[in-house]
Amino acid sequence: MTTPLPVPVVRLRVPTEEDALSWHRVFDDPEVMEFHGGVPAELSVYEELTARQRKHDAQLGFCFWTMLGEDGEVTGFTGAQPWPHESFGPVGEIEIGWRLGRAHWGRGYATAAARTTLERVRAAGVGRVVAMVNARNERSVAVTRRLGMELAETYPFTARGVEERAYCFRLEL
Repeated sequence: MTTPLPVPVVRLRVPTEEDALSWHRVFDDPEVMEFHGGVPAELSVYEELTARQRKHDAQLGFCFWTMLGEDGEVTGFTGAQPWPHESFGPVGEIEIGWRLGRAHWGRGYATAAARTTLERVRAAGVGRVVAMVNARNERSVAVTRRLGMELAETYPFTARGVEERAYCFRLEL
């Protein structure tokens, strides 16, 4: 019988302007981006994303927060935001999500940080969240299961000319 790993310490902060560069560096890996477009994004994408998250935090009390490891190193992000699309997916719902740098996979960081996210959005008055996960992304599907989320819908989409499916998991808070 294997001993479960200890729950990692995860610190979250509202992303700073400097975090755009950190996110760009941490996610500059085709493996990390496999289910997020397949190729690393330009720095400008993270500059816009971190600015939008600061706005969400100021207006809503939650956002995609920068995740920090025990040594203060940026390891990724986790958090919640309004679903950003108007014509695809769970329009009008609050999405939770996470993304970690490759060096931090398999240690429980995503689950621990997502649990903190659930506590924070519940405290902000959110009654239900969704997580949209590429059907092939077994690691993220496992995180949704550990959070107690249930598969609610499946959405077809095309990525890089390939037909894919996205799972929409829901959780009542």
